[in-house]
Amino acid sequence: MTQQDAAFLEDWEIHSGFGAVPGTLGVDRQAATAADGAQRRWFAALLESRGFTVHRDAIGNQFGLLELVPGAPYVVTGSHMDSQPTAGRFDGAYGVMAAAHACIRVAEALRADPAPARCNLAVVNWFNEEGSRFKPSMMGSSVFTGKLDLETALATTDPHGVTVREALDGLGERGELTGLDVASYAEIHVQQGRSMEEDGVTIGLVNATWAAHKFEFRITGEQAHSGSTLMADRRDALLGAARLVVAARELVDAFEPGALHTACGELNVYPNSPVVVASEVQLLLDLRSPSAEVLGAAHAALMQVVERVRREDRVEIEIVAEYSWGQNPYPEDGVALAREVAEELGLTHDRVLTVAGHDSTNMKDTAPTVMLFVPSVDGVSHNLKEYTRDEDLLDGVRQLTGVVRRLAEGALVA
Repeated sequence: MTQQDAAFLEDWEIHSGFGAVPGTLGVDRQAATAADGAQRRWFAALLESRGFTVHRDAIGNQFGLLELVPGAPYVVTGSHMDSQPTAGRFDGAYGVMAAAHACIRVAEALRADPAPARCNLAVVNWFNEEGSRFKPSMMGSSVFTGKLDLETALATTDPHGVTVREALDGLGERGELTGLDVASYAEIHVQQGRSMEEDGVTIGLVNATWAAHKFEFRITGEQAHSGSTLMADRRDALLGAARLVVAARELVDAFEPGALHTACGELNVYPNSPVVVASEVQLLLDLRSPSAEVLGAAHAALMQVVERVRREDRVEIEIVAEYSWGQNPYPEDGVALAREVAEELGLTHDRVLTVAGHDSTNMKDTAPTVMLFVPSVDGVSHNLKEYTRDEDLLDGVRQLTGVVRRLAEGALVA
């Protein structure tokens, strides 16, 4: 093992202790919590010890900047460090740590031979990619790319009524960085699926995202006694929500295997009492597919169920919020660049779609972007048992280093 590899694994092990769930491999460090603040302070110190200057923008995105060519734009690389509740240590955080070490290696090489350098380097830790405490997900990169209004994001509250502004200010993690000149963007992530492991692929060349449509429903009925109220008189919000949950799963069976994924990941019931018919339920539901046609058909079928539930169960169903994106390709020249690097390094590689959303899905609409995967053992994700082998982590850092060096030398810049 090289000294560089050992340094990465040492920093990775230290970082994995922030928000660690005892007795597991996993972590709990949701956005702008104490654990998130602790890891941010440690990460800033790590970057500063390697010559970076650390800045935050108004939504709490954390940037480590390293100037190689005064006045030149930045190659930005990173991911996110926030997690789902009791989740894996690899999701997102690996991409940030890999980005830091890749930039450190590239900077050392270009300082030794500065002639090829065309761009500066920036490591980013995007705020609230997971969307578990504050909705929507990918909040930091959405604000950075202009897809989400800053004030709207800052006013968003968590389930306890704490705003994003209050949470970030409590940690001292809102800053004044504006107007970063981005030449290109690169991100590496664990796959969160099992196809690469099954196919013996070390480096995934992400060439497109699945399409997705996410809903936040509010189902409203009427509060009543769960024993004495006649069944015919009930307007049970939880019953209406349950029908939507079941319908989402049954939608999958209407299409070819693997063509549609659905989930209902969050359910909040009021008053949530054992002797009361629920009067209100908030439900999060999402549809995902590689096919716009399948997603459109699933959406239409779901809306038919919504109308039927409204009518038959006599409840109101409101779509409080919805977010959608189509299947979107990553730039082919970025895929080709990543393939060339993998071939030079002798790493097995293949094109792969991403089912999950990533900050790169925002960045690719504003800058030349390269998205990479390394394998996940058994495809486990958003789970304390999430795991990626050290050798794959290290190969991913090598791959990202090669990509970032090419980008810093001007690749993909017109």
